[in-house]
Amino acid sequence: FYPAMKKPFILSLLFLTVFGLSSYGQEDWSSFVEPRMGTESKIALSNGNTYPAIGLPWGMNLWTPVTNKMGHGWCYQYSADKIKGFKQTHQPSPWMNDYGQFSIMPTTGKVVFHEDERESWFTHKTEVVQPNYYSVYLADHDVTTEMTPSERGSIFRMTYPKSKTSSIVIDALDRGSYIKVLPEEGKIIGYSTKYARGKYENFKMYFVIYVNKKWTQSQTWVDSVLTPQLEAKSNHVGAAITFETEDEEQVELRIASSFISWDQAEISLNREIGQIGFDQLRENGKKTWNKYLGRIEIKDDRLDEKRTFYSCLYRALLFPNRLYEIDANGKKIHWSPYDGQVHDGEMFAGTGFWDTFRALYPFLNFLYPEINEEMQNGLANCYKEGGWLPEWSSPGYANIMVGKNSASVVIEAYFKGIKSPDIDVLYQALLNGANNEGPMDAVGRRGAPYYTKLGYVPYNVGINESAARTLEYAYDDFCIYQLAKQLNRPKKEIQLYRERAMNYKKLYDPTVGWMRGRNEDGTFQSPFNPYKWGDAFTEGNSIHYSWSVFHDVNGLIGLMGGKQRFVEKLDSVFSVPPIFDESAYGGVIHEIREMQIINMGQYAHGNQPIQHMIYLYNYAGQPWKTQYWSREVINRLYKATPDGYCGDEDNGQTSAWYVFSALGFYPVCPATNEYVLGSPLFENVTVHLPNGKKLNITAKGNSSENRYVQTASWNGNIFKANFLQHTELQKGGTLEFNMGNTPNEKRGVTDADRPYSLSLEKN
Repeated sequence: FYPAMKKPFILSLLFLTVFGLSSYGQEDWSSFVEPRMGTESKIALSNGNTYPAIGLPWGMNLWTPVTNKMGHGWCYQYSADKIKGFKQTHQPSPWMNDYGQFSIMPTTGKVVFHEDERESWFTHKTEVVQPNYYSVYLADHDVTTEMTPSERGSIFRMTYPKSKTSSIVIDALDRGSYIKVLPEEGKIIGYSTKYARGKYENFKMYFVIYVNKKWTQSQTWVDSVLTPQLEAKSNHVGAAITFETEDEEQVELRIASSFISWDQAEISLNREIGQIGFDQLRENGKKTWNKYLGRIEIKDDRLDEKRTFYSCLYRALLFPNRLYEIDANGKKIHWSPYDGQVHDGEMFAGTGFWDTFRALYPFLNFLYPEINEEMQNGLANCYKEGGWLPEWSSPGYANIMVGKNSASVVIEAYFKGIKSPDIDVLYQALLNGANNEGPMDAVGRRGAPYYTKLGYVPYNVGINESAARTLEYAYDDFCIYQLAKQLNRPKKEIQLYRERAMNYKKLYDPTVGWMRGRNEDGTFQSPFNPYKWGDAFTEGNSIHYSWSVFHDVNGLIGLMGGKQRFVEKLDSVFSVPPIFDESAYGGVIHEIREMQIINMGQYAHGNQPIQHMIYLYNYAGQPWKTQYWSREVINRLYKATPDGYCGDEDNGQTSAWYVFSALGFYPVCPATNEYVLGSPLFENVTVHLPNGKKLNITAKGNSSENRYVQTASWNGNIFKANFLQHTELQKGGTLEFNMGNTPNEKRGVTDADRPYSLSLEKN
């Protein structure tokens, strides 16, 4: 084994060992990241449903090794032992699958192009995986492959053995592709039209590949036939170039792609890579990651916890992808998935607001507002070009999930200081989406005529997930109410959305104590089983969704019979066994199984609807229970390992939950100025705010046992409130906790200590 190991792998290990500190004097935060966290997943059970995404923060393209069949959503599984190629990807989730993809694979010996023939055995023992660098030894070909990316391109470096038939295979994938080999220019161009979701006009992923070695043979392949032709266009095409190599000879590929044209790909290649070397591009990428990861400095000796933290932080900085490009004049332009044309300005893709409005976008507003400012501009362009705001973009309108949670994403950004020049356009987009059914279920509001008339989407009118829709529409209306006030809209309009925000009450059935589907005539659905997944709810049951009143927890407490009864019901989520009724699905979906196996009762942290529920104890005067359970989830359900999540990671949402919770607070209601307190994980953290200020978070006496907040102070002033204000934290200062191993049942117990609720607001 050892004689066959290639030098780049050994050098990579030396690089990690010797250069643990980056060359510019800061700690290498990227060295704590494990990009394979969550990759030991499958259709039946998600431990993250992730893949090692090799790229830059919010970069247009990512790269990943592929162990499954090309086009399979689970492109990389940790338990696999063969690699079929290295794919450019934009995949936000295996359930959404991919778009804008093609793959590279080095081979030796007879030219083989079919993925099952070109694949190679590998082992994780020779795999080096960092946010912006990947290396692996391909045993069947005796080739070490390295790759390091730019935002829209990459450099590959292959170290070959002595061979007269060393090759590179480019796979443009199926569903319509094109490739052309240009030997005199040392270049290969092509495009892929393969995508998984939506229906798009003029969709092509153009790619340009330069090879720094002359090749002796060029071939293309069409479907299953290898040909001597230098150009091919069909359902599934690719190319293979062959050359002679000396032992340990390195061959480099410089690659860029574009949704617009080959010329634009060349522009990006020259701008982002040019003539710099592989190692310099890798170092540049590491500096970029450390710039963003380093905004949070964890000063703690617990290596496992730091690895988990920075691995989650890395995941929170990947999606959505920039879909825009920079033209020859330095202007931002984009191909639009909404009308198929090329326009000026920003565009992003690869996110589902049903997941990410909860913690991912609040986290961007907290620490990376500059990127969310771009994203707000991109949202305005979505509406201008498509007539609706997307709720899932992959890359355009995807017909999946419920709610109109773009409202939360828009208002929160504006509320927290991102003043989009297109805010009036965005507000009109929200009104349009709030009052109309769109061209598909997940665009606009399915059941809007019923909702505007009755205040809820009826259970018995053929609209699935009616209760989930109603609860999310009510929160979304609260968001519109908040923005209407900010924009000084007419009082009648403001009042309308305030009233609609209370529509959640129409689904609460006091006879069963839970939210319940309601028929058009006002009666509740019958029979009713609070453990039934799906049906009136989305990927959960009534026990999960009954807490989805982010904006008026005080009102929910009143419905449930007061604080003590509310706390008892919160407690029951953990104490009731993980029984379930899967009949609406006709089988056990993976989200059910993930709840069942974590041994936390009905609590289903592996999916989003209930992730905020732990923080609701703060509203009922028992914050120590939030402190206990937030630590339990942190300690038991997250690890920087291949099975490190307890369900779908979902575009940074589940990771952002961890990052916020480890800091000691969480945005229960994003469209407000408040974060709700939890239990800080680390003894000392410095947050470098984007405005140049520093937020120091200390937790004296912190440990696994000492998870309970005894006292809390802000800039030296003791406070008992169970919340913090975004505007205050952004000023910088010191947030200090004193921790202990028993609850302080005198802190945070009064009505004055509870976080915001709409029903406490004076009209």
